[in-house]
Amino acid sequence: MMDTRSLGQFGEEQAARYLRRRFYHIVERNFRCRFGEIDLIVRRGGILAFVEVKLRRDASHGEAREFVTARKQERLRAAAELWLSQHETPLQPRFDVVEVYAPRGEDGPVQIRHIENAFM
Repeated sequence: MMDTRSLGQFGEEQAARYLRRRFYHIVERNFRCRFGEIDLIVRRGGILAFVEVKLRRDASHGEAREFVTARKQERLRAAAELWLSQHETPLQPRFDVVEVYAPRGEDGPVQIRHIENAFM
């Protein structure tokens, strides 16, 4: 059984692979600041997406995206504003959520759902 941190890293790696296959470029991983952490910052075309990755075994207790609460969204917005203040960019920012469902953890297939513009 994997610990929570290892499982989180596994989920983020699955999400990063998924996004790269869809021609997103990984700008930064695990940006940490006083407001919290942004799992992935990616770009494609004119978009810069701040991505929250949520890993679950299944959706029996709700969709993974439902765990991106209003408070979490506030923290992500604040962290993104800080990142943008430190990195000048002409790209249009948005917030995405990538749900990673791994019923057997690292030992089995995963299902990934990418929700673009998940919140404002």
